Amino acid sequence: MNIFDVFTARIATILQSLANRGVVPAGLDLSRVVVEPPRDPSHGDLATNAAMALARDAKMNPRQLAELIVPELAKDADVDSVSVAGPGFINLALKPSVFEAVLRDAVRAGADFGKGAPQALPKVNVEYVSANPTGPMHVGHGRGAVFGDALANLLAFAGRDVTREYYINDAGAQVDVLARSAFLRYREALGEDIGPIPEGLYPGDYLVSVGQALAAGHGAALRHQPEADWLPLVRTVAIDGMMAMIREDLAALGVVHKVFFSERSLQGGGNGGAVGEAIEGLKARDLIYEGRLPPPKGQKDEDWEDRVQTLFRSTEFGDDVDRPLMKSDGGYTYFASDIAYHKSKFDRGFAEMIDIWGADHGGYVKRMQAAVKAITDGKGVLDVKLCQLVKLMRDGEPVKMSKRSGDFVTLREVIDEVGRDAVRFMMLFRKNDATLEFDLAKVVEQSKDNPVFYVQYAHARCASIFRQAAEAMPGADVSAKALAEADLALLTDDSETALIRLLAQYPRLIEQAASAHEPHRVAFYLYDLAQSFHSLWNKGRDEPQLRFVNHNQPGLSRARLSLVQAVRCVLASGLGVIGVSSPAEMR
Repeated sequence: MNIFDVFTARIATILQSLANRGVVPAGLDLSRVVVEPPRDPSHGDLATNAAMALARDAKMNPRQLAELIVPELAKDADVDSVSVAGPGFINLALKPSVFEAVLRDAVRAGADFGKGAPQALPKVNVEYVSANPTGPMHVGHGRGAVFGDALANLLAFAGRDVTREYYINDAGAQVDVLARSAFLRYREALGEDIGPIPEGLYPGDYLVSVGQALAAGHGAALRHQPEADWLPLVRTVAIDGMMAMIREDLAALGVVHKVFFSERSLQGGGNGGAVGEAIEGLKARDLIYEGRLPPPKGQKDEDWEDRVQTLFRSTEFGDDVDRPLMKSDGGYTYFASDIAYHKSKFDRGFAEMIDIWGADHGGYVKRMQAAVKAITDGKGVLDVKLCQLVKLMRDGEPVKMSKRSGDFVTLREVIDEVGRDAVRFMMLFRKNDATLEFDLAKVVEQSKDNPVFYVQYAHARCASIFRQAAEAMPGADVSAKALAEADLALLTDDSETALIRLLAQYPRLIEQAASAHEPHRVAFYLYDLAQSFHSLWNKGRDEPQLRFVNHNQPGLSRARLSLVQAVRCVLASGLGVIGVSSPAEMR
């Protein structure tokens, strides 16, 4: 039960009734009407901007329109009081029975409380991680992996049809460098002293196993072949080895993609493959021309060359400058391949696309969004979420580099040290576009200052309360069905009612977070819910009459256990959305 959606619909009905009576104009755009929790809880349970949002179209003063809506809301059987505040905001206080109904709904729904019904909207493609297959993933990749995976979970929970995709950058110069680095390790596996790794090649130990596999499979046969002969074979083996390692690291983080899409596959076949086909399609619409780019103003732009180039008219679709599609050597630019890749997404039925990129790709967003508008004729939408850097710390000090990778700490090392749950929760406990300090010592502390422990402990405490109830009230029926029928009117303490009101916000939280593509909102909400629950538990220690279980008051205990059950379900649901476990005990 989403009380915010319920009252949005009721306000729409009131406005339609007023229009039918000729009091307000017909056909008002109600899409701007919002019903939300008031910023100050003392103002009531709900607040709406209806009068503010519609006043201009209704040709009325906001307060004048509010005064028309308020009497109609006052007639609602679920409304205790309603008032106008400031320039025209409407505040509502609801009757306790509304929140009792929400609590019953949460207990009955269990893990499905807040889950959206399947939506008749386009399929959505969430592409995330897409790290170059040239080595193990670092912590920055981990942030994008967690963000993308949690966003996909969130959208699916909200009712969307979601596909999780990884774009394998297996074309271009970087994979040739990988192949040469792997070939060096192959020579090492044959017994050759290769000495220090030459500058420009990948120095990490992770390629040792690839070299050993090449030696086991081919013996010394590749050793004296020209590079043109061994490079394609070694490149394929090296990419396969790196992708197997990446998949394994992602699995350790709880991340599983449905689709792995190869960049190289776009370039196969005649006439430039899918890339050439996409470019020809744009050319047919006069969106490609030969011309020169002006020099960039005040900043370096790697795309700029003072020569005649093949350019895409990206400025016609909101970009700052037209973009080159061909390199000076006659090959396609990365941008051209990315155009073909996103055309492939659209052709596969994804009108809505979400890409998760690192912060260093910020300058690439406008051109890619322009390209999607062009290749889909305005029917496709691309939302790009940038994940800022992760600063890895230990007790406030920067963590040194990893021997395994050669120049950074690998994601797997971090997972192995602090666990999947800590990595996933903390990667979401800050907005994706803000830099994150990840302290390896802090995230394993068992204290309120460690958010993942604090939230998981709240869930474990709920489970502990039910174990306590089984001992104090043997034989009592504490099933979800029985708890949903408890006398919830007995929950009258301010801390109890505040907790119920917070639970009532969960369906709206899911809806809003999914719409905004912001899974961090779920992590923030879970912390607030845990804090409210822990506060009520601590209050019961000081005031015995507020304890959750009292064998002398079975009716009240059952009502309070209903509240605990709802908290437990919402905590488990939210933790599931962000991919974190819900322990029944904390050791």
